[in-house]
Amino acid sequence: MKFTISREQFLKPLQLVASVVERRQTLPVLSNVLISLNNNKLSLTGTDLEVEIIGTVQLEEGSDNQAGEITLPARKLMDICKSLPDRSEIRFSEDDSGRMTIASGRSRFTLSTLPAAEFPSVDENIGGVEFQISGEDLKNLIDNTAFAMAHQDVRYYLNGMLWEASSGILRSVATDGHRLAMSTKPMPFSVPEKIQVIIPRKGVMELSRILASDTEVTVILGSNHVRIKSGDFVFTSKLVDGAYPDYERVLPKDGNKFLTGNRDTLRQAFSRAAILSNEKYRGVRLLLEDATLKITANNPEQEEAEEEVGVEYVGDSALEIGFNVNYLIDVFNVLKGNNVRINFVDSNSSALMDDPDAGENGESVYVIMPMRL
Repeated sequence: MKFTISREQFLKPLQLVASVVERRQTLPVLSNVLISLNNNKLSLTGTDLEVEIIGTVQLEEGSDNQAGEITLPARKLMDICKSLPDRSEIRFSEDDSGRMTIASGRSRFTLSTLPAAEFPSVDENIGGVEFQISGEDLKNLIDNTAFAMAHQDVRYYLNGMLWEASSGILRSVATDGHRLAMSTKPMPFSVPEKIQVIIPRKGVMELSRILASDTEVTVILGSNHVRIKSGDFVFTSKLVDGAYPDYERVLPKDGNKFLTGNRDTLRQAFSRAAILSNEKYRGVRLLLEDATLKITANNPEQEEAEEEVGVEYVGDSALEIGFNVNYLIDVFNVLKGNNVRINFVDSNSSALMDDPDAGENGESVYVIMPMRL
């Protein structure tokens, strides 16, 4: 195997795939990246057996390029390429002993390799439903809900994100049992029946990292895998095997008290109050009366914070309710509009938060359980 490539050309697919490679692996080959060259198309593949990413780049026609495939240590390869000067050329050549020589200018490195045959791969055909979506829309669906995923919960299906495709919509849902985030995009496709898949946490985070807003991607939802393809990469992730909770039952239905206010003003007020909240429970108390929201927080050191914010409040009576302040701030951070609306039922029921000006481009809603303070 032999080829020449510019540093920038090689770094782009290498950075795509290297983050999925774990430093400590039970199988030594999983610490490596698979490099394949065929018809001047260079492919780099990284996997941890749960998530696989393939980055591709087209090489210029050159007589000295020789097809082949080999695996190289991912971290060392990344460190070498990053340390080389900008716009330098890198020459890769495999010797008879199976080692790979990397040369650039007066620098020369020889890396040990492992056979490509040892590298695990996912089936080329995963079957299932296929549709197209813009990279920006898919990234927004992920980023609008990812913060609400559970982290190392024994209910393993909560340590991931639900994707639901039905005629005309694609929806993402995440919950950790204390809060729920749901984002919906209208889509010009139809599926024979509603499809639900659960993507593991690592897959969700990697996909958000590599999606670009200016590309169209193809999504394939199979029975055991999800695959996303674009011109630059192919992303494949195993699915979580389990039944996701019925999220629609969690959405409050009978709320008759509405707070509407400026998102940034409320975010800043809650952030200031959070400074003196209990470090363990992070509770704040909300008192809604007329056109005023009073936010109070205290801690075991007898310290107190109090904020008053002017809001629009529609309700038949005053309301006092407690929440984990971090959950509220997380929602303020992902909403895009100038305003936020919070719908309450009573002081013991979950609140529903959304953007009142979301319009027809899709909507995101957030459910937060109250705290007893």
